[in-house]
Amino acid sequence: MNPDELAPALAAALAPTLGNVTVAGLRVLTGGASRATWAFTAVTDSGPRELILRIGPPDEIHAGMRLEAAALTRAAAAGAPVPHVLIADDSAAALGNPFLVCDFVDGETIVRRIQRALDDASRADLLVQCAEALAAIHRADPAGIGLEESDQLEAWHGQLDDMADTTATFEWAFRWLAAHRPRPSPTVLVHGDFRMGNLIVDSSVRPARLAAVLDWELTHRGEVYEDLAWFCIRAWRFGAPRSLGAGGLGGVDDFLRAYEDASGTAVDRSAMHWWLVLSTLRWGVICRYQAERHLSGQTRSVELAAIGRRVCETEFDLLTLLESAS
Repeated sequence: MNPDELAPALAAALAPTLGNVTVAGLRVLTGGASRATWAFTAVTDSGPRELILRIGPPDEIHAGMRLEAAALTRAAAAGAPVPHVLIADDSAAALGNPFLVCDFVDGETIVRRIQRALDDASRADLLVQCAEALAAIHRADPAGIGLEESDQLEAWHGQLDDMADTTATFEWAFRWLAAHRPRPSPTVLVHGDFRMGNLIVDSSVRPARLAAVLDWELTHRGEVYEDLAWFCIRAWRFGAPRSLGAGGLGGVDDFLRAYEDASGTAVDRSAMHWWLVLSTLRWGVICRYQAERHLSGQTRSVELAAIGRRVCETEFDLLTLLESAS
């Protein structure tokens, strides 16, 4: 739908929740890899309310909108900073596609801008807030909302095999991971893409405040190490030095200690290293997959082709991690 068609349809969908409502100021914020995000103002009898609309494809391969809303609700109940969800629907009947509406949260998501706004004290404090938010997410009740659980090593190997393409470094990493697998730990609600870029940060205050954790379409049930390690791979430092290995905010061990303090659980450093290898390999497979979308003609895009060129970066990172484990 174009904005003129979308506004009345969205108002009708919101009416059972907000009553008499009109939709104004619809504007696209992003066109993400799988979902589009719109901002708008809901004008109600009690006044205007700033909201966000997320629209997904009808053939959704990630968590559905209702599942995402359920995960957000469970995370909020556990104390995680997340947007409040007003309505979520997996049906395409109302808006032509599945959708979710939540409160607008003010702040910044562009990492370079966040980095420029932080001093050393704010950076360290924000790192602790990220650890606390992740601990809260992992405390959330994962039962009864339909979260899927899968073997992450097998899943990413399978995705690479489906492309019928690999590299010697990737195969060595998969063999190392299979040979050195740590004992499994209890499963929890996992965000699945907890990283800088998916966090709203309010840097107008001191210390800077983690305002919200966004983009829950990869949520599932898994081990805490999956989220911890994903936050710490080089790609999500966005150019910050290795000493700031945890999201470009601080040291990895500082992050893990903050998580231990917030969660009351110990983090096995050996298991963490294994998951760092797997997370780095996961990013490499994703880069190769994005390139395949372009090369196959499925989605012709210079951006996807450029992401594909980052496969060699992940190979270097994998070799570095595997060398340190030997």
